[in-house]
Amino acid sequence: MIKIISFMHISLDGFVAGPNGEMNWIKVDEEIFDYVGKRISETDTALYGRVTYEMMESYWPKAGEEPNASKHDIEHSKWYKKVNKIVLSKTMKGDGLPNTTIISNNLTDRINEIKQQPGKEIALFGSPTATHSLIQLNLIDGYWLFVNPIILGQGIPLFADIKEKIKLNLLTTRQFTCGVTELNYIVDKQ
Repeated sequence: MIKIISFMHISLDGFVAGPNGEMNWIKVDEEIFDYVGKRISETDTALYGRVTYEMMESYWPKAGEEPNASKHDIEHSKWYKKVNKIVLSKTMKGDGLPNTTIISNNLTDRINEIKQQPGKEIALFGSPTATHSLIQLNLIDGYWLFVNPIILGQGIPLFADIKEKIKLNLLTTRQFTCGVTELNYIVDKQ
């Protein structure tokens, strides 16, 4: 069965964005880009909420073609164009969107159908609202967290309205030179 892994930058106090959605506190550098690039190159499906998808779609399809494109922009743009995309949205229509499936209802059934198909892991990028919905439905199989060395005090939490304990098993950790720490967990479904 395909697993859904949530890829998320978080503050030390568990926020994924500031109170107004700001993410200017997130630290990224070439070391992190290279590390993430290797991991997601093995992923064939990306899952987004509508807001994150629209942000990604406005940048990544052409980012690698810009005259001053970085190595990361070129590589991630190539990956983004070929990866299957799943978007959770009640308002979007899927007409004419290449490699894109819109899920607007029957979330549990639709996601479980996709998880039964052949393929690799599904990477859930950012998308706090979509992540909250999938957590509530017990559909996330792992968390790949990049803990940034900052305490925001307020903002959009990664874990909100959790009804039951979620047991996790730590798979790997990594410290990056910029101070970010990666924590890679798998959900203990037992």
